[in-house]
Amino acid sequence: MPAKSAAQQKAAGAALSAKRGETPKSKLKGASKSMAASMTEPQLEELAATKRKGKPDHVQD
Repeated sequence: MPAKSAAQQKAAGAALSAKRGETPKSKLKGASKSMAASMTEPQLEELAATKRKGKPDHVQD
């Protein structure tokens, strides 16, 4: 599933970095923290790989 917004894509990238050990998990905040805990690495890769061009900054559900 592709990211719906630029914010979601950025959060997935941060969570993926922490999951791979490139960034300390203690540095994560908000959505990226919950994404790292609840999603698998392939799921995060799919969200993080989404292109930001044409995506809104934020989406309200």
